[in-house]
Amino acid sequence: MHRISLYSLRLLLLLHAIVVPASFARRGFLRDFIALRALHASLHDPFRQLTDWSPSETPICAWYGVSCFRGRIYSIDLSHLNLSGSLPPDIGVLSQAQLLNFSYNQLSGPIPRELSTCYHLRVLDLSDNQFSGTIPPELGNLGMLHVLDLRSNKLSGIIPPELSGAMRLRSLSLANNFLNGSIPEEFAWLEYLESLLLFSNNLTGIVPRSLGRLQMLSIFRAGANAISGTIPKELGNCSSLQVLGLAQNRLEGEIPGELGNLRMLTNLILWTNRLVGHIPPELGNCRFLQLLALYDNRLTGSIPSELGNLLNMETLYLYKNKLTGSIPSSFGNYTYAVQIDLSENLMSGSIPKEISMLKYLNLLHLFENNFTGSIPPGLGNLSNLEDLDLSINRLTGIIPQSLQYMPSLKYLRLFDNFLTGFIPPLLGENSDLTVLDASVNQLKGSIPYNVCKNRKLLLLNLWSNELTGGLPDGRRSCDSLAQVRLEGNHLLGTVPTDLCQLPQLTYLDLSENFLTGSIPSHLGNCTMLQSLILSDNYLTGELPLELGNLPELAILKLSGNKLEGGIPLAITNIKKLLELDLSKNSLTGSIPPEIGNLYQLELLSLADNHLTGALPETLGNLVRLTELQLGGNTFFGQIPVELGRIRSLQIALNLSNNNLTGHIPSELQSLSLLEYVYLQKNKLSGQIPTSFASWTSLVIFNVSYNNLVGSLPDTLAFQRMDASNFVGNAGLCGGPLHGPCIKDSPVLVYSDEPPGQNKVPLSSLTIAVVIVSMVGASAFVVLLTACFLCTRSTKAQEEIPILENDEFLDQPLFHSKLSFSFQSILDATCNFSECAVIGSGACGTVYKAKLPCGKTFAVKRLITDTDNTALDKSFAAELNTLGKINHGNIVKLHGYCNNREGNILLYEYMPNGSLREHLHNDLCELDWDVRYKIALGAAQGLSYLHHDCKPRIVHRDIKSSNILLDNNFNAHVGDFGLARMIDFPQSMSLSAIVGSHGYIAPEYAFSTRVDEKCDIYSFGVVLLELLTGRTPIQPTEMGGHLVTYVRQSILSPKDMNHVFDSRLDTCKQTLAQEMFSVLQVALLCTKHSPVERPSMRDVVSMLIALRQRLKPALTLGTISERKSTSSCDSEVSEDLDRQ
Repeated sequence: MHRISLYSLRLLLLLHAIVVPASFARRGFLRDFIALRALHASLHDPFRQLTDWSPSETPICAWYGVSCFRGRIYSIDLSHLNLSGSLPPDIGVLSQAQLLNFSYNQLSGPIPRELSTCYHLRVLDLSDNQFSGTIPPELGNLGMLHVLDLRSNKLSGIIPPELSGAMRLRSLSLANNFLNGSIPEEFAWLEYLESLLLFSNNLTGIVPRSLGRLQMLSIFRAGANAISGTIPKELGNCSSLQVLGLAQNRLEGEIPGELGNLRMLTNLILWTNRLVGHIPPELGNCRFLQLLALYDNRLTGSIPSELGNLLNMETLYLYKNKLTGSIPSSFGNYTYAVQIDLSENLMSGSIPKEISMLKYLNLLHLFENNFTGSIPPGLGNLSNLEDLDLSINRLTGIIPQSLQYMPSLKYLRLFDNFLTGFIPPLLGENSDLTVLDASVNQLKGSIPYNVCKNRKLLLLNLWSNELTGGLPDGRRSCDSLAQVRLEGNHLLGTVPTDLCQLPQLTYLDLSENFLTGSIPSHLGNCTMLQSLILSDNYLTGELPLELGNLPELAILKLSGNKLEGGIPLAITNIKKLLELDLSKNSLTGSIPPEIGNLYQLELLSLADNHLTGALPETLGNLVRLTELQLGGNTFFGQIPVELGRIRSLQIALNLSNNNLTGHIPSELQSLSLLEYVYLQKNKLSGQIPTSFASWTSLVIFNVSYNNLVGSLPDTLAFQRMDASNFVGNAGLCGGPLHGPCIKDSPVLVYSDEPPGQNKVPLSSLTIAVVIVSMVGASAFVVLLTACFLCTRSTKAQEEIPILENDEFLDQPLFHSKLSFSFQSILDATCNFSECAVIGSGACGTVYKAKLPCGKTFAVKRLITDTDNTALDKSFAAELNTLGKINHGNIVKLHGYCNNREGNILLYEYMPNGSLREHLHNDLCELDWDVRYKIALGAAQGLSYLHHDCKPRIVHRDIKSSNILLDNNFNAHVGDFGLARMIDFPQSMSLSAIVGSHGYIAPEYAFSTRVDEKCDIYSFGVVLLELLTGRTPIQPTEMGGHLVTYVRQSILSPKDMNHVFDSRLDTCKQTLAQEMFSVLQVALLCTKHSPVERPSMRDVVSMLIALRQRLKPALTLGTISERKSTSSCDSEVSEDLDRQ
């Protein structure tokens, strides 16, 4: 036996150490090669980026995106290659790989669970693909994993708690998928975690308190989910946290003050939740904070001055809350501030001059608050300011001249204030001004000469002011201008002939001014023009033929002028025309038959002219028409039977005050949607077709002063109509016409006098009826007067008591069964503390007060002149009248007090707040049945004020925030702070301010007269809010106003459902039909002309009738019964900008 020398043994061991690992390496390399071949086979490479993935062409370690270390695959990076296909299970063979990056491709299929065998993996990035299925729990076995990025895929299911097994994770991104369930508590064990991104999923549950243990966590974003509960105060322990984003969830409660412990915090993003309470002053300790976004919550109280300590603040978004108080002067410390938005709150006071020190400020939005005082001239020093919006406030004084020198100013919105004086003459010369909106103010003077000098101006809105002069010159340099709204001013002169040198002009409204002269024929060159409105001026001459050259024109309104001549045939060439209004002029001739070629027409108004001839049969071709106004002319002949083809006709058919003869065609029975029919003062004969009984939408059918005979259709609609709709037809009977139908009734004979001057001979029976009626009415008036005097003397003691002296503070405030004192009100509101505030407005602050009797009331403390708190006698008289109102849809006023503490109103308490709070909240739970119930209830309350209350009352501030909701979501019209008695014209104590922006009727811009029609317009806006879910004020690009937006939207070719609130179920045909019918009512209420608006009594009738027609057996339930069917989830957006 040979002995092996020690040297030989060592040599043998060395050879084994070299050969055996090399063999293992070759086997591992071979497995890697097979895995890569399988991967390549499963991928589709449309741009041939992986052409070198062939062993015959290139060594594996030189393949595109592949890196090796010590003979094994170390990393694969195939990101941004537009690859499709899937990942094969073989990829799990790459046991030595430390990085796998397949991000930004189109890969699909499930994530292979075999990836869990890549034990050395440190980075796994599959983001921005189309992967689906669930997240493999086995990925938690990757103990070396530092980064797991699965965001922006189509992953579903829960977040596996097993992922907490990857103990070395530093970055976990699962954002922008379809994951559900809750955030795993186990994530608290990921002690090295620095970034946790979970936003844009469907996560529910709460934010785990245990996450407060993550001392290294610097970024936590879980916004755009459905997470509920409160923000755990334990997050204040995450000492490294820099970004906290929990926006667009369902978080409730207050913002914990412990977040002030996050000294490294730079971004706090909590917008669109249900957060309440005050902004914690402790946030002022977060000295590195650059972005604070708390908008669209329910935060109250004032902005703490401590926020002024945030010297690094760049973006401050606090808009759309219920913040009160003034802007802290400490905001002047925001040296680096770029954007500040405090809009849509209840803030007051003046705009602090310290804002003028923020030299980097780019955006300042303070609109829709109660700011007073003047605009600080120092704002003109903000050389970087591009967007300044101070609209919808109570600002007074002039527009500072300094604003005209701001070099960066692009968007200037000052509308709906009380600004006076002149528009700065150099405005627009020194910057690229894009939007100028100073509408609804009291501005005088002329439009700045060079407002569009830099050719950037898109919108010029100066309507409803007191501007004089004409349109400025310099239009040739304003080729960017798209919208011009100057209606409702005192502009003089003529319509400029060179307007069409504005090639982008699409909207031109110069109505309600003092323009004279003719309509220039050059307007025919405005080939982009979509809306041309020149109504209510003093224009003369004939309609230019060139208007027929406007191919894009959809709205042409020239009513209320002194135009003459005939209707030019060329107008019938405008094929896209939707609205044609030539009413209230002096047009002559006949309607050209070619008008039937305007197949898109929805409104045709030729009323109140001197048109004559027979109505053309071609009107029947206008099958999209919803309103036809031809009254007040001298048309003769018969009503064309072809009108029966216009089955879309719904709003009105007006042929009144003409010389039409013959029978009413029975073919009109097909117009089943018609609501208003006016055929009065013609020479029609025969009977009303019995087939009209099928008109279930009918509200008014006026055929007075014709020669009609026979009985009225026996339907509820006809029976409910006033008899005045049928007078002057001695042969008519039935319905509201009392007395039996008499055969051979005398036939009325008209003279040839023009309409409106016809003399109607009366039969002896008619005369007798009139005389008896007059005698009876006179007796009734005498009796009513006597009763009123007696009642007034015996019930004087029932008026609401009013306390004016301090000595009565501890006496009972009211004569009622309840026993309480003014002191008890002070106690119940904590001396009118902010903790009891439930609302605030222009007239005062509202507090919730639970009195010792156990009843809860809403106490309104009015804003008064501090130098004079004495009670105005006329005001007291009005309050006594309001206090006597007792109606189920009106908030009850229980009492009033006046003393050194101020003027106090005691109202019935409404636990469900206002309609506005529910509608304009992404988490609203108002389904259509509840919204209909609210609409009808509010209409009934308002109808009572207008028609049944003595004296009759105009509310003058109808809006969604003044419609309050009780426990069962019944509507109660509230806040009579602006109400005025219709029957007491001398009552002026409450007439200083009228209405709220967005709800004010257009005629109030030109007249101080307020009547019921103003309330009806405002109620129409509320109906549109109920239907659309939108606020009355809309972005300028959407028309600027909800009424405009809706009218433009329904003219679009889209399905009508796009107009309705996306949170409503429009899939049910019955509901959709009912919503559409209510929409028609809303559009009637918001008619531009007050005369065309229905009464509130008519509105109530229409709302009741449409539901009886569509849902005869519907029973309204409570909101709690519908929560499961009501969906109010809003579309998710990751942007912090207001889009």
